[in-house]
Amino acid sequence: MSSASLQPPADAQPPVRHPDAPAPGEPLGAHYEHCFGCGPGQPHGLHLDARAGDGVSLTAEFTVQPAHQGAPGLAHGGVLATALDETLGSLNWLLRTIAVTGRLETDFVAPVPVGTVLHLQAEVTAVAGRKIYSRATGRIGGPGGPVAVRAEALFVEVKVDHFTEHGREQEIRAAMSDPDQIRRSRAFEVNP
Repeated sequence: MSSASLQPPADAQPPVRHPDAPAPGEPLGAHYEHCFGCGPGQPHGLHLDARAGDGVSLTAEFTVQPAHQGAPGLAHGGVLATALDETLGSLNWLLRTIAVTGRLETDFVAPVPVGTVLHLQAEVTAVAGRKIYSRATGRIGGPGGPVAVRAEALFVEVKVDHFTEHGREQEIRAAMSDPDQIRRSRAFEVNP
């Protein structure tokens, strides 16, 4: 059961997929090279692989590595929460909205062993002004496997100034100077 702050208000609208969003089945790619959740430049990162789904939904996978364990042989709960947060944040690319995590509620249903591929499914459920409501589920053994984790989240739309005012100058400069316009805009889409 989620908290009241994760329940969309009565006047919330259904989400609308942006016309330029990646097509269903298309990979979303990393939003930033050094992101712990999806970036290929992080040796111990999750290397989360997300693909656009129908509507404002997506699927993602990540393999739990030894560097991700908490208890011996099991994924750390914080790493699982990070995987859910990264997955939910990636939904904003389908809306073409820059947003940050405002609230994330996570339920840990079953342990996730090292070596497991966690299959994640996420969707935006509603939009109310700058607030974006979403949910995700992580399953073991395949998209129809047993539920291991689930989350509900509230993202808040922000301007790029949020990142340029609060981020470390060296990384901001590097991201802003990327000649690839899509990578440049995606670098600022989901960080808190």
